[in-house]
Amino acid sequence: MTEKAQFEYLWDKIRERLEKLVTHITFETYFKNLEATDIVNKKIVLKAASETGAGIVMRNADKLREAIAAAQVGLNDFIVFVEGSSQYTVDELPDALEENPLQTDKRFTFDSYVVGTSNRLVYAAAKSVASAPGENFNPLYIYGGTGLGKTHLLQAIANEIASQKPSLKVLYTTSEKFLNEFVDSLSRSGEGQIARFRSRYRNVDVLLIDDVQFWAGKSGVQEEFFHTFNELFSQNKQIVITSDCPAKDLKLLEERLRTRFEGGLIADVQPPDIETKIAILKKKAYERKAVVPDEVLAFLIKSTDDDNVRTLEGRLNTVIFASKLHEQPISLELAALALQESINVSEPGEVTPGAIIRATCAHYGITQQELLSKNKKAEIARARQICAYLMRDMLSMPLVNIGQEMGGMHYSTIIYAHDKIAELMKVNDKIAKDVSDIRSVVLKQ
Repeated sequence: MTEKAQFEYLWDKIRERLEKLVTHITFETYFKNLEATDIVNKKIVLKAASETGAGIVMRNADKLREAIAAAQVGLNDFIVFVEGSSQYTVDELPDALEENPLQTDKRFTFDSYVVGTSNRLVYAAAKSVASAPGENFNPLYIYGGTGLGKTHLLQAIANEIASQKPSLKVLYTTSEKFLNEFVDSLSRSGEGQIARFRSRYRNVDVLLIDDVQFWAGKSGVQEEFFHTFNELFSQNKQIVITSDCPAKDLKLLEERLRTRFEGGLIADVQPPDIETKIAILKKKAYERKAVVPDEVLAFLIKSTDDDNVRTLEGRLNTVIFASKLHEQPISLELAALALQESINVSEPGEVTPGAIIRATCAHYGITQQELLSKNKKAEIARARQICAYLMRDMLSMPLVNIGQEMGGMHYSTIIYAHDKIAELMKVNDKIAKDVSDIRSVVLKQ
């Protein structure tokens, strides 16, 4: 989805609400054909055909703001302009901090991070950086295998600094999002777009970037980040980076970037020992308000060789869901049964985007065309979100590619859908079961 299409997508959601707040003739004559051209400081910029039309829009400003709030699209106001008009112009400059609030999971804190022998050093380093950004260990380079808590630590640093030092500008992002925004800024016309991108990332006090290994072989983004790094480092701004391997092993990254990464503190997250795994699962069970006996926790750990904490959490969630489904307390027998059922549907061959799309359509009784369209019906929109969630969860594909498979869905919409469904699954058993059932069908194909 192009940036212009993304603006129109947001405007469509607002128009749906607005249509119920103004008269039919006012909506059809003055609002329906307004063109969304930009987003500035959480305000949608709308182009009107005439000053008369813009005047009508302003006379209905309260209703338009009400529609913006009701649409829940992350915006809070609007700007209306007319080409060539001296009265209706766009004279507001984008504010980097307001336009890009800290986008982290507020549950990821130092208090919620389980510390053991495998991660004590990196935990201490992260705490030190959060207490004095730019003074201790700059840059801080954290590496480790998938699912060992790197993202948790990275976001804990961001959340701690934002909470304890609110005057500092903190920006957390992923390497993929940085890359996508860089490419977007190059593809749009005008020198102002790349300048706007650079302003966002270079006018901060703390920059945290997750999974830089995805830049391997991409010289353009490496060049851009090299200069961003130098700009921040020269001003003693804190930089924190995560990767799945030591900096020296990033062979497809330019040597000058690797040496920058190695110039600070390199800390690795080791796989947790059994005691730490049990402590992690106990905390997760407590968060889910589930009573899980220690013997079941030990069984969940010892019956797999996987050190990935997310995998262990997934096994725990499977057992908790089975307990709710069968209305039985959690026991060794129930856990063994639940995991055996899960294992039975986990063995097949390759998972493809098409398989996920087909299974989602079949489950909800809709067509592929409906699923991949912009149809706003609640049941179709929810199916679309679940399909996007499963694609991101089950496939090792860049967000841009997932968006293409989903009919041109923008990467930010995919992230929102994934996070939304992940949250709903924790409180809505029906959605959790829908996701589980579709996943099972996909794995059996």
